[in-house]
Amino acid sequence: MTTNSPRFLITRLSHIGDCLLTLPLAAELRQQFPKAFIAWASEPAGAKLLQHHPAIDEVIVVPKKWCQNPFHVRRWQKKLRGYSFDTAIDPQGLFKSSLLGRISGAKIRIGFSGEHGREGSQWLNNRLVRPTATHLVDRTLELLQKLQLPKVVAPACLNLPVVEASRIQVQSFLKELMFPCFCVVNPGASWASKRWNNQRFAEVARHVFQRYQIVPVVTWSGDEESQMASEIVEASMGAAVKCPPTSLTELAAIVAQADFFVGCDTGPLHLATAMGTPCIGLYGPTRPECSGAYGPQHLAVQAWYQDGSRRERRAAENKAMLAIETPMVQAAVDQMFAILLRQRSAG
Repeated sequence: MTTNSPRFLITRLSHIGDCLLTLPLAAELRQQFPKAFIAWASEPAGAKLLQHHPAIDEVIVVPKKWCQNPFHVRRWQKKLRGYSFDTAIDPQGLFKSSLLGRISGAKIRIGFSGEHGREGSQWLNNRLVRPTATHLVDRTLELLQKLQLPKVVAPACLNLPVVEASRIQVQSFLKELMFPCFCVVNPGASWASKRWNNQRFAEVARHVFQRYQIVPVVTWSGDEESQMASEIVEASMGAAVKCPPTSLTELAAIVAQADFFVGCDTGPLHLATAMGTPCIGLYGPTRPECSGAYGPQHLAVQAWYQDGSRRERRAAENKAMLAIETPMVQAAVDQMFAILLRQRSAG
């Protein structure tokens, strides 16, 4: 870069988990360019979390389907050009994300080539990177090669801060647990093919409580997941507690205080990762080495991988998830507890 105060636009619009896994990109930009202006374009759901990250100066909230109306495209072009961005970075590799960079007026537009540069994004971005890394975090950081920066190694913790107001909001619930230790169990997932089984989650919850006196708190979002949480709590025979309704920042405050997290490959798993909480992730139609909880402190449980295109894996039955037997997850809990015990003894 020719200036020490460049203006960056990151266009990672959707999927909360993937937005969280992109945070090291923003953090590294801030590290390399302390005086830079760093903006992040995001759809509303992710914006609620991103706006609190210290590396980001401004979150530009972009509505879904913004690019399907020419009038809206012109309006966003006018808005974005007012920022005078030098560089747009497109970690999402879609038409909607790359188009934002193109209409922003940024002369440098960095994106992916190959399979990760989809929907014509390779035509709208003008500095392309063919990634070699496996995990989404490391792959995204490879985009910084086009800024002539050295190879970056991401931190194990994604460093999302706790919002103080949300921390205060959840304190009364946590005090009601009456136990000094708790873990979070999250059964939901945006893909049905990523979901496990409520009865098995309940069996894991009983194992956690009976063996370790750790209270499993079952988190949820929306009516369907609320019902799932209720079924797990009932089947756990008093071991688990249903979490009250939470916002994303309140959920972050809860998982930040948990001893560990157990759940499927979805946004809350990556939220726990971002808060520095050790995770036990359950995987079927995704690979933990590609998009799982990032860092060596996490454990992955997978019986076999549901292969196919993204569309095929999303529409698949959850057979790969159901191949994960309850004792496999209970063994991961035992391993996690042993790790935490050694850490506490050493500390």
